Amino acid sequence: MTPERFHQIVEAYGADPRRWPEEERAAGQAWAQTHRQQADAWLAQAAGLDAWLAADRLAPPDAALQRRIVASAPVRRPHVQRRAWWWSGAAVAGVGLLGGVAGALAVSLFVLSEAVPPVHDSYLTSSFGGASADWSGE
Repeated sequence: MTPERFHQIVEAYGADPRRWPEEERAAGQAWAQTHRQQADAWLAQAAGLDAWLAADRLAPPDAALQRRIVASAPVRRPHVQRRAWWWSGAAVAGVGLLGGVAGALAVSLFVLSEAVPPVHDSYLTSSFGGASADWSGE
């Protein structure tokens, strides 16, 4: 342990060796035993700061502050949530109904198109599908 490292540990963690890093605690205490004057000066300075920090206390909130906080909290309204569920259920039902109507319309158009024969089928044929008129006699 170097004097610089001991000073860094005391400045960072305070005078109490229980707060020092565990892996450097034994080395720091051994260095403090061998260099008593220098270590005592740094430890006294850190102990003063430790005492000052430990003396700082925060008063608990009084009853008036607690009442103001509770009074300013937002009020929860569960009936608003129920309305939101109702609308989402109605939307799902509406989409399902619309899909059924669209499907029925598509099926009816498909069946209707099969029942009515085309008026002019000559433009639908090709040389691979055969001719609609037989020109072999000419």
